[in-house]
Amino acid sequence: MNVLFICLENVCRSPVAEALLKKKFEENNIEGKVSSAGFESYMINEPVSDCVHEMGVKHQLDLSESRARIFTVTDFDEYDKIYVMDTQNYRDVKDLARDESDLIKVDYLMNLVYPGRNMTVPNPYSDGKTDFDEVYDMIDKATDKIVEMAKNA
Repeated sequence: MNVLFICLENVCRSPVAEALLKKKFEENNIEGKVSSAGFESYMINEPVSDCVHEMGVKHQLDLSESRARIFTVTDFDEYDKIYVMDTQNYRDVKDLARDESDLIKVDYLMNLVYPGRNMTVPNPYSDGKTDFDEVYDMIDKATDKIVEMAKNA
């Protein structure tokens, strides 16, 4: 199973999801490609922020090689599932979809935990109310569901 995570800048939520799912795939001997991307060009090649790096250390995630990149149309060809963190990400990915086969790959990450509710994973940088641990917990629950799906595939 090849999985791509999308957030705005690709320096917080999606790299955490990427690192966490890679760790879980490795622990469960699941084959697959896991990556992340964003939509803000000014962040290209930037590492995760210091706060995110600290969260990674706390949860034993390797974020040292993580660098922001832009989502491209060819990502539809490489990934089986594309999980977005919020509504703007959903719209951005949807706008680049070439056809229905691209669109069916895209879903809100939290729909794995709360099906059909299109809940977002808050951006701790922009909303100022959500802490990084809350974001980690949400991503942890959702990536557990991905592991379950991969095991049952």
